[in-house]
Amino acid sequence: MTSPLDSYYTLGRTGLRVSRLALGTMTFGTEWGWGSDKETARQLFNAYADAGGNFFDTADLYTNGTSETWLGEFVAERGLRDKAVIATKFTYNGEPGNPNAGGNGRKNILRAVEGSLKRLGTDYIDLYILHTWDRVTPAEEVMRTLDDLVRAGKIRHAGLSDVPAWYASRAQTLADWRGYEPISALQLEYSLVERNIEREFTDLGTQHGMGIMVWSPLGSGLLSGKYRPSQDGGTGDGRLEAVKGSAVSAFDKFKQRNWDIVNELDAVAKAMGRSMAQVALNWVANRPGVASVILGATKLSQLNDNMAALSFEIPGELKARLDAVSAPAVEFPYSYFRDNQQVRIAGGVAVGGKPATYVPAIEIPAVDVLPAPVAQSR
Repeated sequence: MTSPLDSYYTLGRTGLRVSRLALGTMTFGTEWGWGSDKETARQLFNAYADAGGNFFDTADLYTNGTSETWLGEFVAERGLRDKAVIATKFTYNGEPGNPNAGGNGRKNILRAVEGSLKRLGTDYIDLYILHTWDRVTPAEEVMRTLDDLVRAGKIRHAGLSDVPAWYASRAQTLADWRGYEPISALQLEYSLVERNIEREFTDLGTQHGMGIMVWSPLGSGLLSGKYRPSQDGGTGDGRLEAVKGSAVSAFDKFKQRNWDIVNELDAVAKAMGRSMAQVALNWVANRPGVASVILGATKLSQLNDNMAALSFEIPGELKARLDAVSAPAVEFPYSYFRDNQQVRIAGGVAVGGKPATYVPAIEIPAVDVLPAPVAQSR
């Protein structure tokens, strides 16, 4: 059977082919109090590459730059630069006291890209991503700068991570209007315990050509089953334990709703004879709009388990149980867009979406000789 890592998706509205499971390298290095030493990181890299994986995710400030440095070394050791698709990110400040050494402005982008190129040991980056919205820099400045980097050959494609949907929409509109390099990817948190992107980002990505790259598909490890409830919220051996009490909302996962999801996931995984992590990864990888899911492991056994997550299908009945227990609350204005409202809009006639077999008409070019047909995949 073909390895799931050998089955590639094109990223957004591009011709760039990437593995459906990407290797996250935020765990490369121990500077943050958790992660992998260099030899373990090399083992993780080699196992992923040997399985056919080609998509690697990092950032300039991950483990204070160690992540990029090691990733570049591992790619070079195996001569994989042409095969590897490297994504890295900019935004965070590594120079206290220098306000322009962080953020989304042109000065920092041009500074940051040079640092990443040097650490990665390469002359181009396949996917360069704005890491986090700084709430200051206009989308016009960001998009023009990223387009300049594409034209200069320093990056191939551009992406956004952790931005509001309206900002991503404006950025893509600017690209369309002005002929800039478009946004190819939206890197966002998504999992059974964090489904809020479904309100806007899923439709945004599918309608406007931006593939969703999922980060934290296991809820920072909560969905792996290694944590259990306790009097102070939860306990276990992993990142969530190390950062307990952090002001970062992404790490605030010890909540009763989430424990209910963990319990149902555990039951579904046992019914399937699969690990909880595999089922959670399979669920999120097959959600609408998702192009690739980032795996973050600190041990080879974890990665090997995760890489088998797409080798099976979740039965419909069990998937429905996961959908139900993890369903996010429907809030305004989405609560207003209910079926009864649509019937009123349509004058009392029941309405719905297009049938699954619907295919838009294709205009045939007015030429004397039609080109030979080209095989297409969906």
